[in-house]
Amino acid sequence: MPRRLRPLLDALRLVAIWSILAAPLPALAQPASPSPAPSAAPAGPAPSAGAAPHAGGHAVPGLAVPGLAPGDATHLLGVLQDEGRRAELVRTLRALAAAQAVAGGGAAGAAAPAGAAAAPAAGSAAPAAAPAAAPGTAPGAAPAAPAAPLLAPDTLGAQVLAGAEERLDSLSRQIVTGFRAVTDLPTIMGWASDLARDPVARTRITDALWKVLVVLAAAGLAQWLVWRALARLRDRLDALAPVNGTLSRWQIVLRRVPLVLGRLLLDLVPVAAFAAAAYATLGVVQPLFTTRLITISAVNAYIVSAIVMALARMLLSPASSHLRLLPLSDETASYVRRWLRRIVLTGVFAYSIAEAGLLFGLPWAAHDAILKLMALVISLMLVTVVLQKRAAVADALRAPPLPEGETAHGGRQFLRSLRNWLAGAWHLLAILYLLAFWGVWALEVEDGVTRLLRVSAVTLLILAAARLADAGLRRLVAYLFRANPAFAGRHPGLEARTSRYAPIAKALLSGAITFATLICLLQAWGADAFGWFTTGRLGTRLLGAATSIGITLLIAVVVWEAANGAMARYLARLQRDAKAARSARARTLLPMLRTALFVVIAAFVVLSTLSEIGVNVAPLLAGAGVIGLAVGFGSQKLVQDVITGIFLLFEDAVAVGDTCTLGGLTGVVEQLSIRAIKLRALDGSVHIIPFSAVTTVTNATRDFGFAVIDSTVMYGENLACVYDAIRQVGAELRAEPRWGGVIRDDIDVMGVDKLIDIGMVVRARMKTDPSQRMPVARELNRRVQERFEALGIRVPSAYYKAPPEPPPPEPEPKAEEQAGMPPARLARA
Repeated sequence: MPRRLRPLLDALRLVAIWSILAAPLPALAQPASPSPAPSAAPAGPAPSAGAAPHAGGHAVPGLAVPGLAPGDATHLLGVLQDEGRRAELVRTLRALAAAQAVAGGGAAGAAAPAGAAAAPAAGSAAPAAAPAAAPGTAPGAAPAAPAAPLLAPDTLGAQVLAGAEERLDSLSRQIVTGFRAVTDLPTIMGWASDLARDPVARTRITDALWKVLVVLAAAGLAQWLVWRALARLRDRLDALAPVNGTLSRWQIVLRRVPLVLGRLLLDLVPVAAFAAAAYATLGVVQPLFTTRLITISAVNAYIVSAIVMALARMLLSPASSHLRLLPLSDETASYVRRWLRRIVLTGVFAYSIAEAGLLFGLPWAAHDAILKLMALVISLMLVTVVLQKRAAVADALRAPPLPEGETAHGGRQFLRSLRNWLAGAWHLLAILYLLAFWGVWALEVEDGVTRLLRVSAVTLLILAAARLADAGLRRLVAYLFRANPAFAGRHPGLEARTSRYAPIAKALLSGAITFATLICLLQAWGADAFGWFTTGRLGTRLLGAATSIGITLLIAVVVWEAANGAMARYLARLQRDAKAARSARARTLLPMLRTALFVVIAAFVVLSTLSEIGVNVAPLLAGAGVIGLAVGFGSQKLVQDVITGIFLLFEDAVAVGDTCTLGGLTGVVEQLSIRAIKLRALDGSVHIIPFSAVTTVTNATRDFGFAVIDSTVMYGENLACVYDAIRQVGAELRAEPRWGGVIRDDIDVMGVDKLIDIGMVVRARMKTDPSQRMPVARELNRRVQERFEALGIRVPSAYYKAPPEPPPPEPEPKAEEQAGMPPARLARA
């Protein structure tokens, strides 16, 4: 459809709607007097708009009511037409009726017929007022002893039941009254049939109908002409609109605002032309007073609807996405505008028809019924919108998936579960809310609509504030627990420790926000939740206890982490300064100190928590003292182990990694606990030695060591050559880079240490690092052996036997014997 024909189509649609709605007006009038007075003619003075419906539309001259002043009827009519004053009058009459019922007692049944007729009203107005005496009971008779009540008066149960009874009674009366107002069709139809037979009323309705149509047609034509005349300006504004490019969203919106305001002005000019033409035509046709009011009502209804649609077009701009301020698609913008037009037209014109009906004598009950039916139709329209957009809104409400590796705990998990639940049930809640809103308004619950709107607005504000607070606090926690790289470098392990507490802090904050949100929601919906936390109430005590426990835990965590941080910095400084011995000692002592500190902090936290929740800790401390005394007597050996171990560690007698001899066992210390030492022997065996069994500690890895070698050479070897060979080997070994770093001094040849049956033992030693004495000794032995072989220095073996002793020399023969010897023997001699 061309855009230029839309104003004309709107005007024709307005005329058609008005014709349909105005056609039943003769059937919606109040019965007229059987004989209309001449003063009701059109040429007579017009009655007031407020008095016409209730006076029947005709004045009766000469009518006088005894006991009624001339201004009393007008004053009473004004009271009945004012909603607030009428409600106040009803409450006053109900109070008077209740007082009369209590004062009259059983005599109300014997009253005059008029009093009997008023008795039901009094009873309905004050249903909770009990009669003074039961019917048929003599005034002087002593009443029977009353039965014991099920609930004692002035107790919580009695107050709750009384309040519930009063609320249910009031609600039932409101439901019955509202249902009668909506379904009071027989009265309306009877009154309409009487009005249809009134020729004066028919004349007024016919006059109003055609003159209203003429005024609306002329005004619609003027609006269409002005709309056509401004078409080029609108197209030019559309061309000036910025498109989505490199600009940000807010920059585009700021650039569109002046153009959108200009577009709104161009949209309001035809509406102004419609109003001017309508009022000008109204002066030309010269309608009756009633017709003038009806016409003005119709014109104002159209102007209001046109202004509302112009504002909607400014925000949505369904025909041009370049001028749209809201981030919506073309389809969504058209959908919202279409349903908004339906709702606005239904509401505005139904209200104008109801107000116009009052000018023709429409009863107030029928007027209220039309408005309530109109509200019901609008509610059903909104229900249709809710059902159509159920899936889209559910996708927006559903909690997004968590990043990989992240889990939700505590309050955050509750909020995510709540969002997922709302995604599946939001349409049911919205429908119930719409119907409840209509029911509260239709049943005329006192201050019901205002309270419902206020509670709804406060609920939305509370939920939005909770969502913003949760997101803001999560970002704050992430910022506070993010360690500065330079600061983390000075405090090793800080980032790992803070990462452990960040999820706990987020969960605690989410839980606190969830609790506060629930309390605020309960307070908003009428429960005195804030009263639970007044002085002396249970909520105050629980909140104080929770706060004290939280502060205690916070102090404990701060002390624990400060101690751990100090220990970590101390170890890092020892490692940085290459103090291996002190570092090993610290690694031995710190686990014990950490365990002791944890026990002390845990005991403090447990005792403080028990004290805050009301547990008397004095018997616990006494019992713990007795148990500690008994354990001390029964575990003296264990206590001895612990005390001996502490002293050994403080004296730095042994540390992890040392090679020690403890209790006759030698090995490398692998672990030091609070009561025992774990040794790893050379063959891999593990020895667990209690500290109480350690009487002597032989530590081979302290300060320095000596690589001692014993070289055995055979008797008869030149010892000077042996010493020189050993010194040369020591000098060569120290000169090598591999061994020079662990050798601290030249080799010291100590000389012959002992003489054994197979040779001489020459001892030498070389000063080394504590842990390198055995490797250096092994290398020295290997090289000395090779050097002895190269120099021909004899080294005895296991199979070497000492040479036999030489035989004793033979005695020399005498001279006379030598003379008789043979030559060979003489030569041998």
